[in-house]
Amino acid sequence: MIGRVVRCRWMPKGYCMNLFGMYLARDTSWIDKYVVNHERIHTAQMRELLFIPFYLWYVLEWVVRLLQYRKHHEAYMNISFEREAYAHGHDLGYLPRRKRFSWLRHLVSE
Repeated sequence: MIGRVVRCRWMPKGYCMNLFGMYLARDTSWIDKYVVNHERIHTAQMRELLFIPFYLWYVLEWVVRLLQYRKHHEAYMNISFEREAYAHGHDLGYLPRRKRFSWLRHLVSE
């Protein structure tokens, strides 16, 4: 299940980054089925937006959220892609029943 993880020493400890469906992490010992599920949700989002627009939207939304919340972590947690992935990361049956562009439901902060 963790076969797509590539160890990268430049990644901060405890972080995983999904780059075109490949997961980059410094250490894989903490990566479990829920982290993989979270990242697979991101991969589904990327495919919907044909990858490059996903990253452009992600960065743009992060900048908007940073201006809105004024804190890096809060801005990150309120990116629509992250909101969907965190909301459903522990639901291992979510991806098969996920509707396309579900992240749009998380665009507006509650």
